[in-house]
Amino acid sequence: MRDSTSSASEARVAGARVVVLGIVAIVLILGGAGAFLLLNLPDANAFNARVEQLFVDNADLTSEAEIKLLEVLAQSGTAFSDVLAGYRLVIFVLMLFATGLLVACLAFVATIILLNRRVGMIERQGIQVSSLTIDREGNFVIINDMEFKLTSAAVETISVLAEARMDGEVLSGAEIEAVISGRSPEDCEEASGATRIKRLRDALGNQIVAELLIKTVARQGYVLDINRNAIRVA
Repeated sequence: MRDSTSSASEARVAGARVVVLGIVAIVLILGGAGAFLLLNLPDANAFNARVEQLFVDNADLTSEAEIKLLEVLAQSGTAFSDVLAGYRLVIFVLMLFATGLLVACLAFVATIILLNRRVGMIERQGIQVSSLTIDREGNFVIINDMEFKLTSAAVETISVLAEARMDGEVLSGAEIEAVISGRSPEDCEEASGATRIKRLRDALGNQIVAELLIKTVARQGYVLDINRNAIRVA
């Protein structure tokens, strides 16, 4: 149990480290790209400066049409300056959105990787069951703090497995069917017991709990993969 806890802690630390490094890398890359774009945009006042230079160099332009032309050029320069300022704002907002999306994607990927590692550890080590309480009258079982409502047939099946586990036995499908039906194992079919196990797993619902709690031992049968001292039958 200590090894699994240590492995889970190490996985969480590694996942957190990956997320932090990824966030730093994303911020640096997008920050550099944004700075490059902003610095390489044309100067917003460049057009106004050229128009102003035209006014200075052509002071002899005094006709109404010439003055009107210079005014149009000046207004165009102001509009150009406003457009560039808008571009800078748009680029800044887009960079913020891109940073947020990439950070969120990185967090999701790290979470998925961490969950896959934890599921893998559970599959390799089995589920840790500290207590298993079977209530025949109420037709339910309590695994740790999780309560599962079962059919009477499923309760009978898990009760037989629990009794066999306390005796240190592995029961075949035919033996399970024999104990429940009261017949001899020779008169029972292996498929009948296997069907009861399948229905019990379906009744438990949670695939991880069902598959890891009820182990299939090759060429022997079925067994509850828990400590016998954790079993309580009411």
